[in-house]
Formats: sequence, structure tokens, C-alpha cells
Amino acid sequence: MAVEPAFNPVQSKKAIHELVGAHARELSSKLQAHRLQLFPPEARKTLRRFSSIEAAKLIGINDGYLRRLSLEGKGPQVDVGRQGRRSYTVEDIQALREFLDIGGKADRKYIPRRDRDEHLQVITVVNFKGGSGKTTTAAHLAQYHALRGYRVLAIDLDPQASLSALHGFQPEFDVGDNQTLYGAIRYDEQRQDLKEVIRKTYFANLDLVPGNLELMEFEHETPKALMGQKQLETMFFTRMDAALASVADDYDIVVVDCPPQLGFLTLSALCCATAVLVTVHPQMLDVMSMCQFLIMTSDLLSVVATAGGNMGYDWMRYLVTRYEPGDGPQNQMMSFMRSMFGEHVLNYPMLKSTAISDAGITKQTLYEISRDQFTRSTYDRAIEALDNVNGEIEQLVLSAWGRG
Repeated sequence: MAVEPAFNPVQSKKAIHELVGAHARELSSKLQAHRLQLFPPEARKTLRRFSSIEAAKLIGINDGYLRRLSLEGKGPQVDVGRQGRRSYTVEDIQALREFLDIGGKADRKYIPRRDRDEHLQVITVVNFKGGSGKTTTAAHLAQYHALRGYRVLAIDLDPQASLSALHGFQPEFDVGDNQTLYGAIRYDEQRQDLKEVIRKTYFANLDLVPGNLELMEFEHETPKALMGQKQLETMFFTRMDAALASVADDYDIVVVDCPPQLGFLTLSALCCATAVLVTVHPQMLDVMSMCQFLIMTSDLLSVVATAGGNMGYDWMRYLVTRYEPGDGPQNQMMSFMRSMFGEHVLNYPMLKSTAISDAGITKQTLYEISRDQFTRSTYDRAIEALDNVNGEIEQLVLSAWGRG
């Protein structure tokens, strides 16, 4: 009679790399199916239409004036619903700006783009700790300025590529080899121009440099390159700056979403930035983590500065995120930060909102979803908080250009 081999629990277990790989493939397949369901048939996101009230607010004119323009047949022809309600695409809004700006008025009221003597604004959004609302902040910041009429480039430096996913690019399906920022800053002969990497989005005025796991190659290759470098021009902290310089004339504002770690990618972003936005959740553990981030950042950037890196900034601000006004400990932490950092803390915090969380379920931002999708008070409170934060940052940009 044959004897069955003894049960070996070790042999029965699946190797961890096989298990993780299986989970990754299944999850990726489900996410792709989810996207196809949300955005059929070509699985590409589109932007909703805006009401006349929303369009007028974005342009900076009265709704009555906008209605009169439409009745007189001036500007772009827009869709009119059964009840006479007009709706505008983001392209219509941009066309209206150009119509109203005939003659290129000096005050740039309708088209706020920078002049050649106004330098490109590169806003780097950073934090050492995940969950601080960094990507959500970067996405809404980029979209807000695009809707306001600025030419915006968003750069996803996070290998997890959440910013890319929010804008309709699933990293493992839509972003191939050499199609992230790494393709424009790598050290070998496969490096290409940044223009070849930039993607158009469904937002007028907003382009994207997507991300995926390929970005980690820069973290691995930079130490090897540093060991053999002698010329300052080839130092890692100059590469992103040089890449952006090649497209600077095409944009007014660049928003960089950094990974939640202080590696070579984040340092590169900090070295080419003109402004730094640090997101922080107002709780003790998050503030303690930010303290460590600031210490490490200071130490590392001082080394880069000694090596010749440009450390000049127009502004640096802390943005309090996921803020709950009724939470006593959060209010204490907010006061604590203001007492230490003063004007470096933005006046407006970003409120914690179910509206933003619910929008994220369908990979959208609050600027993409109409008011009727939520309880109106919930939507109004969230959009007001977003507009306050982004409007304050817009004023900092304008001041850096000498317009404030």
C-alpha cells in the first residue's frame, strides 16, 4: 500500500511574490473594467458642461452680461436647453475669454496668462507622509488655474500615479516605457524631449506628464550617475529644471505632485520650484512627521545649495488639509502652527468633505462634478473651501509676477 507523503505546510503556501503578483493583476483588471464602465466606449474621460452662472464666475463677468452676449449672438454659439438654459464647454469659456479680450487689454482681466518678462511658476506640492491630501490638492490646484484661463502643466512624480489616474490615465495600461518624466531626465541615450512626454487632457489649458512605476528608475540610477559625475551641468538637480525650460514658453504654471518620500525625484522638484506648498493634516502625528520632513529637507537642500543648486523661492506656504472646524484638537493644532509659522500658513484651510471623497470614487475632482450630484449645502461648502484655497494661491502667483 502506497504511503502518502506527509503534509508540508511550507510547501502548501504560495510564495509571497506570486501572491502579490496575482493580486496586482486581478486588481489592475478590475480597475480597467471599472474605467470602461465609467467612460465607455473609448474609456476616455470627458469634462461636463458648465451652467451660465458657473461660466460667468470663471470668466469674471456678470451672468446677465453673459446672457446678453448670447442673445446678441456674440462670442461662441452655445447649447440652449428646452427651458432656455445655456450650457458651456470649457472650450466655449475659453473662446468667450478671447472674444472679450479683443485688443489684448493690458490688465489681462479675461486672459491672465503671463508675459515673457514674468517667469514660469513651478509649484511643488510636497509632504513626507501619505494621506495628507497632497494629490487631491495638486489636482484641484491645476484644474482651478486651467479653468481660470492659465496654461497649466501638471507633472505626476509619484510612481503610484494617482494624479494620472484622476485625469484618465491608468498607469499600467496608458503609460508605456519612457512616457513619464523619467524619459526626459534619464541619464542614457534614450532620453527624449519633454514635449514628447506631455499628454493633452480633457481640460482645456491643462496638460499632463503622467507617472507610473518607471519613475523609480531615477531613484536607482541617480546614485550610480553621481559616482561618475564631475560636471555640474549633469548633476541630478539640474535635469528637471532643464527639461521644464524646454517647454516654459508654452505654460504659465506648473504643478508638481511629489511622491510621499524625500528621494531624488522630490529633491529635483524642489530644486526647480519657484514655490513650495506643504500639505499637512492638523493632528499631532502628522505635524511630528512634517517636522522630520522639514529637518531632512533642510539638510539635503543645503548640500545641493553648496553644490551650486538654485534655492531661491517666490513663496512657501503650509496648507492645512482635511480640516474639521468643530474638532477641538485640530483647532489647537491649527493655532499652534499659526503661532510658529505665521504668514507661511495659508489663511484658508481645506475642509474635510464627503463631496470630495465621493467624487474620488469615480476618479473625479469636485471641479468635474456638477452641483446636483450632491446635497447642495455639502457641495457649496466644499467648492467654497477649494476656491478660497486656490484663489489665495493664485494671488501669490500674481504677486510673484508683480501684479499683486
